[in-house]
Amino acid sequence: MTGELTGRTAVVTGASRGIGLAVAAALIERGASVVLTSRKRESADAAAATLDSERAAGYAAHAADEEAAAGCIAFAIERFGSVDILVNNAGINPAFGPVLDQDHARFSRTIDTNVWAPILWTQAAWRAWMGEHGGTVVNTASLAGLTVSPNLGIYHLTKAALIHLTKQLALELAPKVRVNAVAPGIVRTRLSEMLWKDQESEVADLMPLGRIGVPADVGSAVAFLASDQASWITGETLVIDGGQMLQIAQADAERAA
Repeated sequence: MTGELTGRTAVVTGASRGIGLAVAAALIERGASVVLTSRKRESADAAAATLDSERAAGYAAHAADEEAAAGCIAFAIERFGSVDILVNNAGINPAFGPVLDQDHARFSRTIDTNVWAPILWTQAAWRAWMGEHGGTVVNTASLAGLTVSPNLGIYHLTKAALIHLTKQLALELAPKVRVNAVAPGIVRTRLSEMLWKDQESEVADLMPLGRIGVPADVGSAVAFLASDQASWITGETLVIDGGQMLQIAQADAERAA
């Protein structure tokens, strides 16, 4: 697969570490040029430097800042000549606890970053490049968008909304732009530490494949969806969970029995 994205440019939001950085690395490996965003310029530049490539560049942009999104897309076009791939990866989860215990501030922050930001970045890419030239969008959703669990309700509903948004945008932007999503399960990232850090072996034992995920597992899947290998796929959400959903289904069946 090396070289299959040569000549294409990607923008990856929230790419200073974890899944976003792994996505950028996978795209670079396959020949793309990549702009990595982070809230702070130094974080974005440091992440780009780890890729050790002239085809990587950092850009400071808050995910929910409309002017920053438009500026980043313009920067990518000026620096590398196009914006062929957009990966809406930035996500937050400040609203831990029961849904009825949350306030509007935490709710709106989560919605703005996890749902509104993918809309405004896709809008910016469409208006500046993809509407005329085509391209592909990949949204980082989550297994959380397909399940429920205690204390993560606001995060779950935003990821469910993002999965639905993926389908809606796939319909609206076809045939020029394909829009898909990935739904990772438990991956070794800072955002999900509370789910695995002090109990990794126990969590891994619940996975049919026997381990929690690593960011590279998601990065390679995103690179596939962004490539011509997936040229007849749009509006889909690819679950990447080591079989965790199978365990959830089995537990549900056992409870029902």
